[in-house]
Amino acid sequence: MSDVKVIFRKYGGALHWNHLGRILGEDEYGVWVAVPMGTLARKGEEPPVAWDYPSSMLFPRDAWWTASFNGPQHRTEIYIDVTTVPEWRDGEVTMVDLDLDVIKMRDGRLILDDEDEFAEHQVSLGYPAEVIERAEETARWLLRAVEQRQEPFGGAHVRWLSQVV
Repeated sequence: MSDVKVIFRKYGGALHWNHLGRILGEDEYGVWVAVPMGTLARKGEEPPVAWDYPSSMLFPRDAWWTASFNGPQHRTEIYIDVTTVPEWRDGEVTMVDLDLDVIKMRDGRLILDDEDEFAEHQVSLGYPAEVIERAEETARWLLRAVEQRQEPFGGAHVRWLSQVV
């Protein structure tokens, strides 16, 4: 297993969340990365914070999202960022965070988060029309897929998360 630097950027290139992970493997859904409890993560250049829960992250090969499947101690079961397609090179996986998040809480609630930030950034960061359309389309698909427990949101993550926990 090799380490990988996970780098989320904002549109225009500004550094967003970034941390190390460990590649667990690949399957038909993409590349799975372990993020153990205690991993130090930074939001941009802010001081690092230690995550108090483990997660397995999924980076699909050709989809506009990335997903985190969190350990049982976290209040969110699944946290999906709408992003550009993840790109792999030189020990890094990088994508642009497009603000919208689909969140499945442990109590079963399903939330589409940060619609206000998405609307604001369309103007302040100058999202092109095709990026806006793709992000909205992706968020709608993710909400349906998670609600209907379509894979990889129906349990495919369990074997990968068990390797982190």
